[in-house]
Amino acid sequence: MLQFVFRRLLPISLFSLVFALTPASPAQVDDAGHQLARDIFKQLVETNTTDSVGNVTTAAKEMEQRFRDAGFPQEDLFLGGESDSKENLVVRIHGTGKKKPILFICHLDVVEAPREEWQTDPFKFVEKDGFWYGRGTQDMKDNDAILVTSFIEMHKAHYVPDRDLILALTAGEESGRFNGVRWLVKNHPELIQAGYVLNPDGGGVDLVNGKAVSVDIDATEKLYGDFQLVTTNPGGHSSLPVPDNAIYHVADALGRLQDYKFPFELNAVTRAYFQRMSTLVTGQNAADIKAILKPSPDPAAIARLSVNPEWNSIMHTTCVATRFNAGLANNALPQRATAIVNCRILPGYTLRQIQQQLVGIFADPKVAVWFADDTGVFLDVAPDRKQLPPAPLNPEIMAAMDKLSAKMWPGAPVIPTMATGASDSVYTMAAGVPSYGISGIAIETSDVRAHARDERLPMESFDRGLDFYYQLIQMLSSGD
Repeated sequence: MLQFVFRRLLPISLFSLVFALTPASPAQVDDAGHQLARDIFKQLVETNTTDSVGNVTTAAKEMEQRFRDAGFPQEDLFLGGESDSKENLVVRIHGTGKKKPILFICHLDVVEAPREEWQTDPFKFVEKDGFWYGRGTQDMKDNDAILVTSFIEMHKAHYVPDRDLILALTAGEESGRFNGVRWLVKNHPELIQAGYVLNPDGGGVDLVNGKAVSVDIDATEKLYGDFQLVTTNPGGHSSLPVPDNAIYHVADALGRLQDYKFPFELNAVTRAYFQRMSTLVTGQNAADIKAILKPSPDPAAIARLSVNPEWNSIMHTTCVATRFNAGLANNALPQRATAIVNCRILPGYTLRQIQQQLVGIFADPKVAVWFADDTGVFLDVAPDRKQLPPAPLNPEIMAAMDKLSAKMWPGAPVIPTMATGASDSVYTMAAGVPSYGISGIAIETSDVRAHARDERLPMESFDRGLDFYYQLIQMLSSGD
């Protein structure tokens, strides 16, 4: 309305000049923008980007064409990577340069999805009962589509932010091979230099029976590590069993791991998380959370809270067996038995320290413990690498999140959290750039299906997630 009144008071030519020099501030995505987002979401889900038979480059080129069609100049689009099928796309919206850029990192690859295990084709975008089904609908082609659409809509609206906005659509987050963020940090740091990183692969809105109970920000995350257990012996005929069976050695070691609990520990982020949770839960949980926050935490309270898998992972390093392989024939003693143990390690501890701790837990000199690096190579000594301490919470991010969350999910507090998984933020944090996991996707805590069969996303959640990110970007870059 104000623009309309102003226009009536100026000659048309003068109004046009003033309007052209005034940065546009698009407030929300219209119906056409929402349809564009759904079309991009569908296109991404139906492009297979698994490590085995998929092709991330195909998806990256599809998105590059989307940006070209929207009018992005070629010099603001970069396509490249260390593998023909694992190329990454970097897109830039130029700002005034008043502040350092914001980098958004979004991986395009997804985990494997055997068709026989799904009710629907995992690489078909299926609408059913208010949900969209397909591999990547939760992790993370929903947010890929949301960020692509947000950049396109802002470009169409001639939005001029007070800082450059950079979007990196990358490969290799799920498999670790040809990781795109790692490659960009090493080979093209000039493309992704930023004041901080927002990673939609973390955070989100927790729903319980349809009600938003918290809006999470991943302010730190655990360190990922794979370890291989190996036992070998001469084998022999199964009619002459011997106690020195390779399978038994590995199985016994895994049994000891199952019974072991890594020490309880809180850091600045997880302590803040539980302090906030103590005001949201009731009964025994509330009492127990208050008990673990004391200078001398109550072991009984720790044990009771650890029954909750999420809280257990927040309070402890966790290591769990995920694969087992042994034997060559039903009628022969195994000559070799192996297992993979996947660890999610609290910040402050190195991969080598955890390897040494596993050796002590297994307590069997016939079980060798190797470290598996991102490329699948096994090393007898793990790297001396650890997750950096949590970055300080950024005041401008927290202020924007508090304001926007109060608008979209009234009553749901914004809570800093530690991601119990791992993401590409590990590479940007290692490069010295504060990185935060932020998503506007709302999911029932009982229906998290990332990496699981029949992955799905509520249709309403996707639409609101687009509105959330579109407004958040403006709040962080409008200069207000």
